[in-house]
Amino acid sequence: MKKDIIIPVIKDVHVAIIHEFNKEFLDKEWNVYVINNKTETIEMVLVVSKGYDNDRITSTMRHSIAKLDGKSYAKVEMVQEDVLQLNNEFFVTFFADNKLFEKRFVFEKNTVNEANLTTIPLIDKDGVLAK
Repeated sequence: MKKDIIIPVIKDVHVAIIHEFNKEFLDKEWNVYVINNKTETIEMVLVVSKGYDNDRITSTMRHSIAKLDGKSYAKVEMVQEDVLQLNNEFFVTFFADNKLFEKRFVFEKNTVNEANLTTIPLIDKDGVLAK
């Protein structure tokens, strides 16, 4: 029976934390983005996020994106500096090709910082991609 269950593998969908300037607050902030590097649209994107370590856990946040076109991205949430000292988990679920896909993306604690910035594809801004 287990052999009949097909678990689709997510390819070309990523989560990144971007360090960008906020014109309203005149300061840099860390923002989370879902990146669809596929050519096709993904639908009903759900992102569940939380931060945690051995003794602390943040509130669980839930976000939805109705449709994310191919080769595009969407901002999900802003992350405070204090939360970056924790492991940050983003569980992403979406539909594509009439199949349900899901993947857990994790930013390990203290890995999102200025020293680890790289240019993020499609967005062309400095940030960190999740593993």
